Amino acid sequence: MESLIKYVQDEFVERKDLPQFSAGDTITVYYEIREGQKTRTQFFKGVVIQKRGSGSSQTFTIRKMSGTVGVERIFPLNLPAIQKIELNKRGKVRRARIYYFRELTGKKARIKEAKR
Repeated sequence: MESLIKYVQDEFVERKDLPQFSAGDTITVYYEIREGQKTRTQFFKGVVIQKRGSGSSQTFTIRKMSGTVGVERIFPLNLPAIQKIELNKRGKVRRARIYYFRELTGKKARIKEAKR
């Protein structure tokens, strides 16, 4: 049964060519918002906290600071509303899920840039 679900997901879910990114990277996600009949493009720029799942059900979490309040947003990787993802900066972290980043503020909340 699981292989049948995986087969359907691989065959019928459309894939976009998005850049490879991981936890610690700073990315900008451009996505489409519909308000009634109008559509507009909005962006969300922040640090990737985690990537979770596999295949077509993969999601990623982005965190940004809006003033003094931290804002997190979870995006499915194959969301049709995502127009593009820009990789702004590669981060050097030692974990795949950087939940400790939520408690850091100020200069401690900086991530070193990776030399790739």
